[in-house]
Amino acid sequence: MEECKEEFIINNSNGKPMLCDIRFPKHYSEIKEKMPIIIFSHGFKGFKDFGCFNLIASEIAKSGYVFLKFNFSMNGTTPDYPDTFFDLDAFAENTFSQELNDLGDVIDFVNSSTYIEKYPIDNKEIYLMGHSMGGGISILKANEDARIKKIITLASIFEFGKFWNTEMLNKWEKVGIRYEFNSRTKQDMPLKYIIYQDFLRHFDRLNIPNAIKNIHIPFCLIHGDMDETVPVLVVDAFKKTNQNIDIHIIKDANHTFGMTQPWNQNILPIACSELVAKILVFTATN
Repeated sequence: MEECKEEFIINNSNGKPMLCDIRFPKHYSEIKEKMPIIIFSHGFKGFKDFGCFNLIASEIAKSGYVFLKFNFSMNGTTPDYPDTFFDLDAFAENTFSQELNDLGDVIDFVNSSTYIEKYPIDNKEIYLMGHSMGGGISILKANEDARIKKIITLASIFEFGKFWNTEMLNKWEKVGIRYEFNSRTKQDMPLKYIIYQDFLRHFDRLNIPNAIKNIHIPFCLIHGDMDETVPVLVVDAFKKTNQNIDIHIIKDANHTFGMTQPWNQNILPIACSELVAKILVFTATN
């Protein structure tokens, strides 16, 4: 089945650009039938086109969904350099609450009359999907926004700041900045102390475990049993917090479900194929 795809820029509430792409089955553009929309949030040190996220988006869209991916406004990429961490100054000042606000701006965008008329979006059926830290952001937004009807997380974190020990925090406050090494790009990614200050200032809003507990919409959690970044043991914490989550563990899958960057193949890795199959069953039956 052929798909329609467009790329465009949304300016967030602060006027910062967020590069997006949207896709849906071509025949739906002809008959104007409205479809549920899935909004995808990438993870930390990630971007919307990482690995085979485009292939995943296409497979899901061809099954009868609008699929929208976007780059967070301060993730380090720019519209001109969408898959390169070109703007490390922005990356250094990105915060959890900023990403949560960015996602809210995207949701507002798909609810605007201009785009409801332009694209076959059923704005009564908005689903969130997020990978890793994007999973955590999606959980928080689903908890605070009644427009969200379903949520899907991929290798999601359970909480922010788990590895922020006292020694590290004291040094971070004193120096004002610390660095995360990106093993793929070989870059030292700067993080300013304002990130932690923002976390404390908005602690209640950024409390992922509390959000998980309060979510009452259909929730699908997908995780790999060989996840090297967010160990599969985190799934137990999700279970204990909300027993209604639909949990699916993919055997032999790592944090990126077998994808690498760049992804130069036209087929999905096995784990990603299983991931897509589970998503389509979940969205169709819940």
